[in-house]
Amino acid sequence: MIRRSDRPGAADSVAADQRAASVRIGLISDTHGLLRPQALAALAGSDFLIHAGDIGDAAILERLRDIAPLTAVRGNNDVGAWAAELGETAILEVGTVRILVLHDITMLRRNHAETVQAVVSGHSHRPLCSARDGVLFVNPGSAGPRRFSLPICVGVLHVARSQVRAELIELDS
Repeated sequence: MIRRSDRPGAADSVAADQRAASVRIGLISDTHGLLRPQALAALAGSDFLIHAGDIGDAAILERLRDIAPLTAVRGNNDVGAWAAELGETAILEVGTVRILVLHDITMLRRNHAETVQAVVSGHSHRPLCSARDGVLFVNPGSAGPRRFSLPICVGVLHVARSQVRAELIELDS
């Protein structure tokens, strides 16, 4: 069962009967209006997608929805009517694994992290994968315009039963 909600602590069903041994969730963030073909190729085959904000254009959301069901949050640069429809946070449940999505990790409240197995964020443009206190923290980095000398990246969460692991994928630019 995959469930999502834009209210931490609550989840609504978006897809029933996801009983595959492993679920692949593609991660993307900070596209800032640029959806690279390399990012689309890396995300192809995902069962579900997460965009962790600073999308830049509603057309990017539509293109990602063509690949797989999408959970997206609003970033600090997302403005306009299309962006107002997005929440600042979302909860995605895959089986017994709960994933919190937000754009800026500094906005994470401690009680949110205590109720999830993974936190996906963006904002910094720095790819990161670390575990603290039993919670996996993943920032897929930026898949949009290059910032400074940071790599162009996306990520993948692999969820199998109650286990979740992440990988970061650096894209050719």
